[in-house]
Amino acid sequence: MKTIGLLGGMSWESTASYYRALNEGVRAALGGLHSAKLCLYSVDFAEIERLQHAGDWDATAEILSQAARSVEAGGADFLLIGTNTMHKVAPQVAKAVSIPLLHIADATAQRLATDGISRVGLLGTRFTMEQEFYKGRITEGFGIEVLVPDEAQRDQVHEVIFHELCLGQVKEASRQRYLEIIESLHEQGAEAVILGCTEIALLVQQSHTAVPLYDTAAIHAEEAVKWALQR
Repeated sequence: MKTIGLLGGMSWESTASYYRALNEGVRAALGGLHSAKLCLYSVDFAEIERLQHAGDWDATAEILSQAARSVEAGGADFLLIGTNTMHKVAPQVAKAVSIPLLHIADATAQRLATDGISRVGLLGTRFTMEQEFYKGRITEGFGIEVLVPDEAQRDQVHEVIFHELCLGQVKEASRQRYLEIIESLHEQGAEAVILGCTEIALLVQQSHTAVPLYDTAAIHAEEAVKWALQR
């Protein structure tokens, strides 16, 4: 079994979901008392969040690059960045290490393509919804059109992530607002919706809507298990 390197803490709420998913995936594949071989570096998210909103992405890249070098030194065979937004600096992080990076957008887009989805809605932080590092990668690499909510809806999605979900707060009113936004994207032609922030699945699950949802954290973890168990 290969050792998974995971950069977490962004936020730790979703990193806990990753840890569970990786271990459950290995146990499901191998049975018995098997669990994932994993090297985790968990950052202080307050520092990352401050730099994100200040637009100092170079500083975030340096923090994550150092973290990536640490998990490589700890024996990791490949690397996950356990957050969608910080894939903005994935190229810099990948260059900092000699082990491969499993990109969350690639794993998600491959699943969409396999399922025949050609137009998809995207929820995430304002950075993920508005900038090209994520949705552009999906469109250019996989030919999938990406729709995002309108500006007011993007603000609402972003605020819930940072002021509720990253703090472990799950509120019914926020869930209903997210479901309204998901339905709006569906009405605009989205065949499915990407939960493009690793915390969103804490709030919205498939049981809440008939619109197909793609949980990026779960998909990322499932693909990581495959990588870890490849012969």
